[in-house]
Amino acid sequence: MKKKDIKILLVDDEPDILEIVGYNLSNEGYQVITAENGVVGVEEARKHKPHLIILDVMMPEMDGIEACEKIRSIPELSETVIAFLTARGEDYSQVAGFDAGADDYITKPIKPKVLVSKVKSLLRRFKTAAVADAVIKIDNITINREEYKVTVGKKELILPRKEFELLSLLASKPGKVFQRDVILDTVWGNEVVVGGRTIDVHIRKLREKMGDERFKTVKGVGYKIVL
Repeated sequence: MKKKDIKILLVDDEPDILEIVGYNLSNEGYQVITAENGVVGVEEARKHKPHLIILDVMMPEMDGIEACEKIRSIPELSETVIAFLTARGEDYSQVAGFDAGADDYITKPIKPKVLVSKVKSLLRRFKTAAVADAVIKIDNITINREEYKVTVGKKELILPRKEFELLSLLASKPGKVFQRDVILDTVWGNEVVVGGRTIDVHIRKLREKMGDERFKTVKGVGYKIVL
């Protein structure tokens, strides 16, 4: 995909941020759409279906967390990469952001070259997700990546985004042991700082919902899904 075909949506209530960030990304050749608050941001996301959304956290009318949740509820935007834009020292919970469906975060102020590098890294995740199988079937489990649905037998499960992505990763190659650093890099991103127990907690939740026997721990290495 050429740069001129890649759409990036910037959502921020500060005109200066929209102008500066928008200029640097446009200068790189990307299509840039802007929105001044979360409400407009959701509307623009639905309308343009961007590949990447850079979303401010603190905004009037609708904050970034709520906007992110609404965007994630739109099926055709399930593969869109979302990064929160946060100020240094801002009282912001990363956990809340990731639970809302964000993939990463960018701390402002940020130098233009660093911003462009970060955006390129985020867009690589979109390409990886886009080529993944839309539907994965294992035994009596069906994972629909486009609709974010998991069915076990005739029962449909509603999984939070990170649980869904973790399950999808393991299910992409049944029997393969995924190392912990690979899981963190793929599901949370290698630039995101999360606790060492994050994977274990999400695996435990999947076991509770889908059965302990489906997930095997390989001590000191990682996890795999078994048939």
